[in-house]
Amino acid sequence: MLAEMDLAGRDAEVVARDRMIELLDSEPRCFRRDAFPGHFVGGALVLNADGSRALLHHHRKLDRWLQFGGHCDGEENVLEVARREAREECGIDGLVVASGKPFDLDVHPIPERPGEPWHEHYELRWVLIAPEGARPVCSDESHELRWFTPDEMAALPSDGGTDRMVEKWKALLARRGHRGSRAPGCA
Repeated sequence: MLAEMDLAGRDAEVVARDRMIELLDSEPRCFRRDAFPGHFVGGALVLNADGSRALLHHHRKLDRWLQFGGHCDGEENVLEVARREAREECGIDGLVVASGKPFDLDVHPIPERPGEPWHEHYELRWVLIAPEGARPVCSDESHELRWFTPDEMAALPSDGGTDRMVEKWKALLARRGHRGSRAPGCA
């Protein structure tokens, strides 16, 4: 799947994809969280039913607003990991995968913590669509959940990968001629 992805005009993701392929070829345990200096994780940008807002969680350990995601823990189907993690972290059942292809590819550092060295997450990210009227529920991994417009999300402290996802999301909305209706919030 990775090698066949069309990443024309997505130079940062070409670099991430090449690194992902290299990890797949060199580390047989790359889907396990104790594979260092890096391992695969699945991520999900959860959008409301009309696509106008993204649900983020304020991550308890990293103290940042982030999309949902987590470790593969040996599971090689990273899309299923992204779906599982999103469902566990936001409490929404019935999330629909917008495309079988990842929406974004990113490699980013994770700081050292007790019992865990500095390492990198090789993250494949998908867009998941929440059912109409979905009511998120905070998990133990989060301080808070909240719906954000693309502009609100872009204003948050973030990294290049998150900024890239927001720009792609804005481009999708612009192509659809989206007006951005108000979606319910969750605090």
